[in-house]
Amino acid sequence: MPRKFLVVVDDSPEFEAALRYASRRARSTGGRVALLRVIPPAASDAHWAGVREEIERQTRAEAETLLNGWAEQAHQRSGEMPVLLIERGEPQAAIRKVVGEDNEIKILVLAAGEGSRGAGPLVTAVLKQGAAFTGRKLPVTIVPGELTEQDIEDLA
Repeated sequence: MPRKFLVVVDDSPEFEAALRYASRRARSTGGRVALLRVIPPAASDAHWAGVREEIERQTRAEAETLLNGWAEQAHQRSGEMPVLLIERGEPQAAIRKVVGEDNEIKILVLAAGEGSRGAGPLVTAVLKQGAAFTGRKLPVTIVPGELTEQDIEDLA
């Protein structure tokens, strides 16, 4: 059973460091990358149900397009096509759900923000909550966002 490295695909500049690291680790250990895109929860206003459904459809299509683009990079670096996941809701709940459903996910890879931007909300939550963050004991690798390609090669 190959282990999976879960990477949360967000719009932060440091996300790419997490993806590069997870991909290289997957290659060097015979694992696989899983990419998770979390999209905002749907509005519950029944009056605008038709509009809401169209927005949800467009949001999902955008997430699929984004994941497919990043999947190609992960494939080139890891040698395997990644698993693509889309969840609707809050990021921490989505991570908990995905981790709970897939026992092959063995490591959560997050990237820390650079400079004055701080570590980022997911890294901060992991540091505060520990194992409760994912709902099961799961190692978390926090990759500094400013790592270069060579740094990642040396580490992975």
